Amino acid sequence: MDPIITSLSLLLAIAIATIIIILKQFHARLPLPPGTMGLPYIGETLQLYSQNPNIFFSSKVKRYGSIFKTQLLGCNCIMMASPDAAKAVLLSKPHLFKPTFPPSKERMIGRGAIFFHQGPYHATLRKLVLRAFSPDSIKLLLPHIESIALSSLHSWEPRPLLTTFHEMKTYAFNVALLSIFGKDEVFSYGDELKRCYYTLERGYNSLPINVPGTLFHAAMGARKKLAGILAEIISLRRGGESEDSSLLASFMTDAEGLSDEQIADNVIGVIFAARDTTASVLTWIIKFLAQNPTVLHAVTEEQEAIMRSREGKGLSWEDTRKMRVTTRVIQETMRVASILSFTFREAIQDVEFQGYRIPKGWKVLPLFRNIHHSPENFTDPEKFDPSRFEVAPKPNTFFPFGSGIHSCPGNELAKLEILVLVHHLTTKYKWCMMGPQDGIQYGPFALPQNGLPIKISLKE
Repeated sequence: MDPIITSLSLLLAIAIATIIIILKQFHARLPLPPGTMGLPYIGETLQLYSQNPNIFFSSKVKRYGSIFKTQLLGCNCIMMASPDAAKAVLLSKPHLFKPTFPPSKERMIGRGAIFFHQGPYHATLRKLVLRAFSPDSIKLLLPHIESIALSSLHSWEPRPLLTTFHEMKTYAFNVALLSIFGKDEVFSYGDELKRCYYTLERGYNSLPINVPGTLFHAAMGARKKLAGILAEIISLRRGGESEDSSLLASFMTDAEGLSDEQIADNVIGVIFAARDTTASVLTWIIKFLAQNPTVLHAVTEEQEAIMRSREGKGLSWEDTRKMRVTTRVIQETMRVASILSFTFREAIQDVEFQGYRIPKGWKVLPLFRNIHHSPENFTDPEKFDPSRFEVAPKPNTFFPFGSGIHSCPGNELAKLEILVLVHHLTTKYKWCMMGPQDGIQYGPFALPQNGLPIKISLKE
């Protein structure tokens, strides 16, 4: 090789190495964001989950600014409370922040689930989920979702008092099973799946201490049983000739080559994503409609007009597209309640952001709740006012389903099952809240006190 070329190559390599060293030293000199880390390992988990998250976040922002550090569920975290920061993490620089969850959730859901990946594997999973939850696919589910909604409401009638959140969890779970397996497995395996999953979910926000007597240990035992049930369902499907548009059928497409374990991880992940969040939104809708008679009247008028137009037939996809007032109620509920206060990402390398260093491996949490409740983004943000969504909100200020390539791929299904239940609830029933009406409980989702006890009865 020409000596001159060799010398130039050597000089270039030295220059590149020097730049890398300088950049690393520069990043190392940058400070961490301000904040407190709380107790060893536990951090500030109890402070967050035992009170109104608005209080926790607003006090931190007031003291430290829109970016601060903390420790939650055994993880070092950087929290970001501005729309620009959320945009950077979710949209502008998603390659620097991979999706993640605390270790306890990763182990219970399964590390093959879509939430924990990026790149080709994530793209494959997202394609499969979107195929199963596309408008064309969920249109076919509409009659079955309507049947589940009617059956749920009918079961409420004879009871003098019911807990809204509990009933909504059952409804959302049954719709999730329908969308994942199709109607046959819902009837064959529903109760067994439900028992295992209910034990599993109790450990989602526990510390990953796997010793007898802990929530985490019980959850991992239930997780093992759940995997066994799913393996049996998958085996039966592989041996049969069933063809449908369910999520399981999409996952089992031979061309994609997913293992049974990967399929099970993603089935559990979809149940996790679909159940409590949708049930929480429905619970808050029931509360907000009861507290706002004018809004309830507008929703009821809209739904009764649709009921009259369908002349005794079941709801059609076109009917659900006409529910504009109800859709705005759903949007405003998701803004005010902010079921997901934040989402988890993880820095895949040291990142400089607004003059601070985000160390590799630290969790990064865009604070949706703060953004949704900021007066800079929404006028009178604590007021429930669906009419504000007659005009689209400012960009990067409304994240009901996340944003970017990791946004919720099942959002259309969630909106559909909410619309269907609200249609039949408002046209056939009346309800009133019982007990304290202003209390809120936390851990992990914000919910009306005691899950919102109500009395429900048929309209005359």
